[in-house]
Amino acid sequence: METIFGNLQGLKSSQLKQLQRLYHQRIPGDRITTPEFSQRLAAISTEVNQPVCAYINRRGQVIRVGVGTPRQTQIPPLELPRYGAERLSGIRCIATHLKPEPPNEAALTAMALQRLDALVVLNITGTGFTRRGGGSTGYVKEAYLAHLTPQESRTLITSPAALKIEESQIQSPSWNISPPLDLDDLADQDLVDLVENLEAEFQREFVAQEVDADHDRVLIVGLMTSEVTPLQFQDTLVELARLVDTAGGDVLQTIQQKRSRIHPQTVVGEGKVQEIALTAQTLGVNLVVFDRDLSPSQVRNLEMQIGIRVVDRTEVILDIFAQRAQSRAGKLQVELAQLEYMQPRLAGRGRTMSRLGGGIGTRGPGETKLETERRAIGQRISRLQKEVDQLQAHRSRLRQRRQHREVPSVALVGYTNAGKSTLLNALTNAEVYTADQLFATLDPTTRRLVIPHGEADEHQEILITDTVGFIHELPASLMDAFRATLEEVTEADALLHLVDLSHPAWLRHIRSVREILAQMPITPGPALVVFNKIDQADSETLALAREEFPLAVFISASQRLGLETLRHRLAQLIEYAVDCG
Repeated sequence: METIFGNLQGLKSSQLKQLQRLYHQRIPGDRITTPEFSQRLAAISTEVNQPVCAYINRRGQVIRVGVGTPRQTQIPPLELPRYGAERLSGIRCIATHLKPEPPNEAALTAMALQRLDALVVLNITGTGFTRRGGGSTGYVKEAYLAHLTPQESRTLITSPAALKIEESQIQSPSWNISPPLDLDDLADQDLVDLVENLEAEFQREFVAQEVDADHDRVLIVGLMTSEVTPLQFQDTLVELARLVDTAGGDVLQTIQQKRSRIHPQTVVGEGKVQEIALTAQTLGVNLVVFDRDLSPSQVRNLEMQIGIRVVDRTEVILDIFAQRAQSRAGKLQVELAQLEYMQPRLAGRGRTMSRLGGGIGTRGPGETKLETERRAIGQRISRLQKEVDQLQAHRSRLRQRRQHREVPSVALVGYTNAGKSTLLNALTNAEVYTADQLFATLDPTTRRLVIPHGEADEHQEILITDTVGFIHELPASLMDAFRATLEEVTEADALLHLVDLSHPAWLRHIRSVREILAQMPITPGPALVVFNKIDQADSETLALAREEFPLAVFISASQRLGLETLRHRLAQLIEYAVDCG
């Protein structure tokens, strides 16, 4: 039996049968509609006293009938036969409207979200009569034909406020609305000619915007709840934009919402999901990134309604790690983290299940495992876990060997992009990769460093290890997978806690690092706070940092400022740590 969608409350069985019979109607392939079909739709709408929508494919078959407005009955993007910025969906909607007015913003937005070939709105009179033989007439007062237009269609949304358009301002350049038409004029419209011309323009526009196809076009979505301050929320969004940039994506726009609590199905509210979908459609976005972890059902619901891939902050971080890992150990840990994260998310991803096409969230050793059965994934995780355990044991033996030689060790810790690798290079003349990016280096690097010893001109040798950068709310899966790396922190005699003083949220970064260190199974050794990038910080920030952290060291690793002072303070730190140990 053909399905009727929308508000069916109060409908009689005879009315439902009339709606179901619409599925047996056929419209000529080159016509948008016929007077007979329009009158029949209007007659049913008059009888049920509700708007009715019929969705028709290019073969002229009715594929969906809904009771309600175009907004209420719209087809989710993932259920459309074709969907993409360079073409239309291949479906048109014939909708009735109970008031004598042009298509409203909600109906036109629904047309844009579905990329309909055309939207026809039939304003009904509320009267009419049935002719002998069952034909109906006189029910349609006037008709409007609307369709998307190229060129400006990508610039319709310039800010969230752009969606709050009054109906009197509905003459948007991204769609075209005809003057009132009678049914004969509407029936004369050539659908094939209209669609071919529009899609040729859309294709040209799409090709022009896809010059750099290697980069994801990203829309960031942030949700502010009562748990965070406005400043913390903005810092989180800025950091997420940097993460996306590091992963190789281009952030086109950020959408924000303030709610008392997270929506359990879609994180943000229903209206905001519509705004996200339309913004993604108009900007040609191919990836939506949320600022928090999403459950598998939330990802599924959002992708169904938005029509493009949706990932969360953790998946972006995993993707960066997949790109950065160089050693066998790092690649093992990345794959383990990816698989553990993806395992509960394998079911029900719809068309996004096959994720081998590239882009944020699809790279790394674990990407080819996503379509494997859960059992095989579990077996792979078990094997990887054993290898990581072996790696952990190997590193433990190396540490014991170092301890046996009584060589003190220091671990460089700090928020990502604090400048740890730059400092390691400056102190030891190492050649560790550095860049102004988050998680520029992933694998731990250990180097020898000579520092002063005692009051005389003696020197001693220590080992200094550059560890993976920390980040606010480090994903639990990464904490587990990178335990072998993070053990460099717990096994070190002392820590150098490096802080980027030029970052506006430097105090929050200190708290985040300390929170992560507090979660370590073994309490780390004593730590020396070192403020880096003082050449980029203003005098007020410097004064505040000196007041809050009177024992800290202030340096610029890139400019090699304060390094001699740091060496002497390192010597004092090691002496204290060894004596206490």
